[in-house]
Amino acid sequence: MREMLEDLIRKFNAKVASDPALRAEVGDLRKTVLIDLKDGTMYHFTLADQKVAGLLDGGADHADITISTDADTLRALILREIGPFKAYATGKIKFKGSLEDLARFRKFF
Repeated sequence: MREMLEDLIRKFNAKVASDPALRAEVGDLRKTVLIDLKDGTMYHFTLADQKVAGLLDGGADHADITISTDADTLRALILREIGPFKAYATGKIKFKGSLEDLARFRKFF
């Protein structure tokens, strides 16, 4: 799972670097994201300065966005076998954060 998430972060950073519209949308956002898997595994990362510096193990104090799901659903999201809104609507993924952040979440998938 870690490798898939790190690859997703690399792709996101490359897209932000090459897409002026996305770069403008990301702007000066600073968000900490916590991924909480049902098996107890946690990862977190921070979006700042228009990039994600890296994936860190464990929880994060004061996460702006918390994504709770199981590894299979997260894998399916990354592989685009399921969309984020379908996963959310069917209860396969839980999301804590603002509605604006939920809308931005789709940019990762």
